[in-house]
Parts: sequence; structure tokens; C-alpha cells
Amino acid sequence: MNSIIWDWNGTLLNDIDLCVDTINVLLDKRKLHLLTPEKYKNVFSFPVRDYYQAIGFNFEKEDFAIPAKEYIDLYNSRVECCSLHHPATEILSHFNSLGFRQFVLSAMENEMLVKTLGHNKILHFFEAVAGLDNHFAVSKIDRGVQLMQEYRLEKNNTFLIGDTIHDFEVADRLGIQCVLIAGGHQSEQRLKQTGARVIPKLETLKDIITI
Repeated sequence: MNSIIWDWNGTLLNDIDLCVDTINVLLDKRKLHLLTPEKYKNVFSFPVRDYYQAIGFNFEKEDFAIPAKEYIDLYNSRVECCSLHHPATEILSHFNSLGFRQFVLSAMENEMLVKTLGHNKILHFFEAVAGLDNHFAVSKIDRGVQLMQEYRLEKNNTFLIGDTIHDFEVADRLGIQCVLIAGGHQSEQRLKQTGARVIPKLETLKDIITI
């Protein structure tokens, strides 16, 4: 049976502005250069610890856990203000009607992931939801392996839809097809360097993923 594994942040959830605003609060507090949305998309990466270092955080002066907690507390306090990318609900319904099994694989902490999916009234579309067990957003690969094994997903019939280079890395490690959406957390130019198929918007998925 055909399956889709969805990334959450930036792919279905439009939280780019929130992420930029939140990291800028932390940068301003430390008197570091602030990020524009364009700059953010050119520097954001996984694991996020490396991204923090790239934009000026000094982990000889403070432990990574300190800004990581500051960030997640600020982000979580406002994430329910974020909307879904248009037309995410329609796309999920479309693939549901075609009989696709649908899953979420996210670097968000699992409890918060379930909460935000429920808040956006789309939790019912997914057979399972796989987030991380911490707030450090290191890698989704291990969780992806668990998901594939637990639900016996067929590699040849499974797609991963995401918006970052790490999503491509996950799909490559899992041995499944990958489609990346431009307009998420990384620039289109960076995404194209992976060699994966990069599309401009969610609607395009209807034309390239069929039964």
C-alpha cells in the first residue's frame, strides 16, 4: 500500500516567521547579529546545535541546553498562532481519499507534536505520529527507521515529504522516495543541491504522487 511520511514544521505548518522571530530574541539578548527570513533559510540546518554555532552562539560561554530551552519555551508559547500552509488540509484529505497511509515524522518533541497537530485539526489523518523524546532536534533518522519497521512500510511505495536537506538525508537512509517543498525552512537553492525533486508548493504533489 502507498504511504506518505510528512515532515511537520515548514512542510505542513507555516512556522517560518515564528522561528525567525524566536531566534532573533535569543540573538538580541546576546548582542549577536539578527537574522532576516532570507538569511535564516540560508543558514538553518540540523542538528540545530551546529546552526546555533554558525549564527554566533558560543558554547564555551554557555551550554547549548540554555538557549535550546529558551528557544523552545518561547516557540511553544506562540506556536498555536501559526497556521497550516495552504492548502495542507485539502492535500491530506486528497491522499486520504486515495487510500494512502499517512504518517508524521518530526524533530519536534513528541508530546508537543501531537498537541499542535490536534490544535490544527489534522491529527485524524495520520496512522501514527513520530516526534523526538527531547527538544534538541538532533536527527530524525532513528525515529524514521523505527516508524518504517513498526508499521511495515514498503520502501518502494513510500514517500517522504519535507522542506529541508535533513529530510532528504532521512529519506535516503530509509531508502524511500523524497519530495522537498520550497518555501519552508531552507532555500530552494540549497534544497536543489540534494538532487531530490523540489517543488514550489503543496498542490503540486497531486500531480506527481499518484496511485
